[in-house]
Amino acid sequence: MSLKAVLFDFNGIIIHDEPIHEQITEQILLEENLTLKPGEYRRICLGRSGRTCLRDLLASRGRVVSETYLTDLLNRKALMYALQLEKIEKLPLYPGLDDLIFQVRSRNLKLAVVSGAIRKEIELVLYRSNLAEYFKVIVAGDEITTSKPEPDGYLLAVQRLNQEYPDLNLQPQECLVIEDTLAGIQAAKRALMQVVGVANTYPFHMLQRCCNWSVDYLNQLELERVQEVFSQKELQGGTGEC
Repeated sequence: MSLKAVLFDFNGIIIHDEPIHEQITEQILLEENLTLKPGEYRRICLGRSGRTCLRDLLASRGRVVSETYLTDLLNRKALMYALQLEKIEKLPLYPGLDDLIFQVRSRNLKLAVVSGAIRKEIELVLYRSNLAEYFKVIVAGDEITTSKPEPDGYLLAVQRLNQEYPDLNLQPQECLVIEDTLAGIQAAKRALMQVVGVANTYPFHMLQRCCNWSVDYLNQLELERVQEVFSQKELQGGTGEC
């Protein structure tokens, strides 16, 4: 078994923007004459798609809305997100990201983003950060009907990478996932992929129980060592349940 692709989560791995999303979500609820409770965003939304987050927040308040209405809310959220980013001179990308991308590319590994964020938000950040050229494949939250912890997004990334690179013949077991949330880690494991947990959102000790590798920061990931482990033995799923 060899390592062929590295799949990145977006929020919490590429950009530290969860506070922005929480603020925007709170504003959207206010416009719906609703309020966001302390800790509620973290409990309901972290690691999950924007659509699922808003649907569950509204449903918990007795609001059952149509998919069309949810799409309108997501488009409004994307506009608010873009306006917030315009106010930031330097985007809050995580330290070590550039070096990790360089390591991946120098080993001829393929890259993809798999996120619950909508494509507009992902592309905005990647283009503004001059990273778009490296991520030929993006699986966004508005392109699938499920959300992490379901594995569909990661499995779709394998399909799209094989379409983008016809000679790749990529299998899920040949992918390494970089995640920060429990829902995302569970999704990757259900897709039979190996997972690096980065302690940007949850404590290191929580990630250590359920990931194949755990680091406090991106720049601590020794990709060469991970690649050697892939080549040495048949890998199984993650090391435990989150």
